[in-house]
Formats: sequence, structure tokens, C-alpha cells
Amino acid sequence: MTTESMPHPNEGADTPHHRRRERQRQIIERIVERGSTTVQDLADEFSVSLMTLHRDLDELDRRGVVRKFRGGVTAQPSGVFESQLAYRLNSMTVQKAAIARLALGYVEPGTSVMLDDSTTILHMISGLAERAPLHVATTFLAAMRRIADLATAHDIKLIGLGGHYDASHDSFVGVQCVEQIQAIHADTLFMSSSAVSGGHVYHQEERIVALKRAMVAASTHRYFLIDHAKLTRHALHRIMPLTDFDLVITDADVEPEILQAWDREGVRYAVAPRSAT
Repeated sequence: MTTESMPHPNEGADTPHHRRRERQRQIIERIVERGSTTVQDLADEFSVSLMTLHRDLDELDRRGVVRKFRGGVTAQPSGVFESQLAYRLNSMTVQKAAIARLALGYVEPGTSVMLDDSTTILHMISGLAERAPLHVATTFLAAMRRIADLATAHDIKLIGLGGHYDASHDSFVGVQCVEQIQAIHADTLFMSSSAVSGGHVYHQEERIVALKRAMVAASTHRYFLIDHAKLTRHALHRIMPLTDFDLVITDADVEPEILQAWDREGVRYAVAPRSAT
């Protein structure tokens, strides 16, 4: 092939397919940033017809990136839908980081640690290097990538718990994954969930309930990490009472009434202080 006949690096960058993908990427950013918005507002903002916008949103909904409802679209959770990963990664980041700092104090060198697919545990990973040697098991692909980066320079052994890959959680789920969890036993578990109500942990999806229960059963010490925004949410499936955990760690914005209720119910908890910076 001659130089003149070779395709230009940017050839095809302005095709209808490329423009649609770029528009969808920007739509995701807007929805994650706002939490929820209307179809009409998005159509006006991107100067496309309602029909075109609905086609974009239908595709994003099928991919599990957003959730459509009558007249609008959201990345936020409901009683039967968990919020999407992109939204969770960008919500309550300061509070999650504070919770993670406190949780790291319960990681002992020379032990095995299990992590679920919660975005809060991602804030713990950089601190694991200081607590090596460790064996760390997780179903969360985002966590696996970060731990793998640490493992090359620190004595950290990564155990990937696999099965059916679920893109909306960037995690592995299903019967095979549950069986892999049941085949090991970790010294310490750090996990979260999408809702807490009446002293119990809840989640919207039955398949995630099975995973979290398996993780609790396969661990000796159990720590539940939860930011204050989830402490008054409701979800369809009850997982277990908070009293099944050695410690519940939340952030400093928790309502005093919730802590008082936990005192009455015998829930062991710690409140992560706000960052000094």
C-alpha cells in the first residue's frame, strides 16, 4: 500500500456511528453529574429529536448505564434498581474516603482480606500496600486492576473470584462466583450495600444478596462500610441485620438519631472523622 492510499488516522472520526457514540458518552456524563434529568432537557441540550434521544437512552438502558422512567432518565437508585457504577463512583467520595481510612486500621499484615464490589472499598486499596503481606480476594474487576498494580511492588497476592461478568457492577456474579467464595475463608471482610433500614442491610438485586451472604459466611471478621446517604434508603431484598457485623463504619454526617437507634439495638459502630484538609 502506498503512502497516498493509506487511510488518514482520523478517517471515519466524523461518521454517524462516531457522533452517536460521542453523544451517548456526553449524555452519560450529564446524567451522572445531575443524578436525574428529563428526556426533553437532554434533547434540547444536544439539539436532537426526541425520537433520536429515546433511541440513545434505550441503548444506554440496555447496557445498564442509566435507567429510564416516564419522561426522564436517572442514574440514582430506587427500591428495585441499584444506582449505576458511574454514578456510585462519583457520589459521596469525601465520605467514602474517610470511611476507608478508618477501615484500613482493621487490616492486619499477614492476613487474608475479602472485598466486595462496593465503591467505598476502592478507597482502601492504595493503603493496602502499607499493610502487606496480604492475600486479597474480590469479585470487583475495578478492584482487581488496582490491586494487581500494587502486587508487582508489594507482597500482595490477588485472588480473583470469577463467574458471570456483570458490566453494570463491573463485577462477577452468579452461581460459579458464589461457589468460589464458599471454597475459601478470609480473615476479614469489608463490604457495603445500597440501603440500610430498621437495623437491617438491604439490596435491590437478589443475585447480589446471594453473593454478600456468601461473603459474610466465608469470613471470620466482618466490617460493614456505609455512607450516611444510604442509611434511610429502602430496597427490595433484606440481606441480614447490622448486628451480624463486628463493626459498622459510617461517616461524620450520620444523623444522631440513627446512632441512638443503633445503641438501642446493640449495633457496634464507629464514625469516621472528617478530613482535616
